Amino acid sequence: MVFSSLIFLFFFLPAVLFCYYIVPQKFIRVRNAVLLLFSLFFYFYGEPRLIGMLIFSILMNYLFGLSMRSTYRKPLLILCVIANLSLLGVFKYLNFFISSADSLFGLGIPVPDIVMPIGISFYTFQALSYVIDVYRREVPPQHDLFSLALYVSMFPQLIAGPIVRYHDVNVQLAVRKHSFAQFSEGISRFLFGLSKKVLLSNVFAQIADGVFKYAPNELSAAGAWMGAIGYTLQIYFDFSGYSDMAIGLGKMFGFEFLENFNYPYISKSVTEFWRRWHISLSTWFRDYVYIPLGGNRCSPARHIFNLLAVWTLTGFWHGANWTFMAWGLYFGVLLILEKKFLAGWITRLPSVLQHLYALFFIVIGWVFFRSDSMGLAVQYLGSMFTSTVPLNRFVIEYLLRFWPYLLFGVVLSAPVFPRLKSTRIWRVLEFPMLAVLFTLCLMRLLASSYNPFIYFRF
Repeated sequence: MVFSSLIFLFFFLPAVLFCYYIVPQKFIRVRNAVLLLFSLFFYFYGEPRLIGMLIFSILMNYLFGLSMRSTYRKPLLILCVIANLSLLGVFKYLNFFISSADSLFGLGIPVPDIVMPIGISFYTFQALSYVIDVYRREVPPQHDLFSLALYVSMFPQLIAGPIVRYHDVNVQLAVRKHSFAQFSEGISRFLFGLSKKVLLSNVFAQIADGVFKYAPNELSAAGAWMGAIGYTLQIYFDFSGYSDMAIGLGKMFGFEFLENFNYPYISKSVTEFWRRWHISLSTWFRDYVYIPLGGNRCSPARHIFNLLAVWTLTGFWHGANWTFMAWGLYFGVLLILEKKFLAGWITRLPSVLQHLYALFFIVIGWVFFRSDSMGLAVQYLGSMFTSTVPLNRFVIEYLLRFWPYLLFGVVLSAPVFPRLKSTRIWRVLEFPMLAVLFTLCLMRLLASSYNPFIYFRF
């Protein structure tokens, strides 16, 4: 079940809101129970065969969290990390490793038919952060199993994040306020996220999918760049739209989740881009991998190793494909170059050139992310820079058909709405604008069944 589906909008969400708010506010544990039951049903609806995996993960990390007060808490923490990463490795990466070994060494090992649970990367990292925070004595262990289960499985962020850290919501699980203003803000945030997804991302997906279906050697340079730019806009409005909807849903139930995107395409460097993109993931790797490895408080060689290790893992976290690892290494190398050599040079450039520099390398990075194999990624990049194919006919067709969406996508990649919301006219415009956007979303959803979410596969 996706947030931008009619069954979610007209059946699931009204049902959970009704059942949640019919319970008096003073009975917060009952409200939590309602939210937990609906969250488990939400997951069961999309992954009925593997809901046991989610429940097992919750029970396992609940016990590990309680054990962090014992004398043997360090070896138990190591066991916890191994257990969680082993489950993630089996369900997400085992098929990849076996098929890669077969290709490289001709071993002929049969590839098992393992189905990856939806959202396993997200809920595994959330559970790990809880146990690690308890180990570090940053938070007390959660003795209420159902509260921990709600933290891990809460449907707004269960499938595709943001990765909510336990220390950010542990108090809210027991005590939180509900207000009409917060609920209204949640509806507004949800509808803007829904509009990003349905009205923009799905359109950019048509551009990206339409271009990437061609063999790279059939593309002109303009055609290849159009596909890369289309995907650059698609993935931003897809994932930031989902995060907006998740944050908005959280507010409807009294939770305050941290921001996950901060207009990353206005960045003036790759370093700044990664402070603005998928913030919950980058800070997770910073706090639980990069800093424990030594961070930047070490020798230059070790610092480079730490960065490469973190970004290789960041890429591999996204999926079992060499293209994701290459994508992570690509950004890791760029970050190292910026930190060690290019920072001073970049800041001396005019502001517009800094933006163009960052966007140029960001768009190239998304080619690795979108491609099905390393060979196709390299060939596609070759078409972007060296193609001698005449201008593809679809380039003109897409420009004529989609230019308003491309214009809106570029404009809305900048912080336009925060500036608009700070004006007096916003109070007059907000409700009619949201009503129009919701109507347009419904019309689009009724007219088309094409409604993918990129990050659901992670």
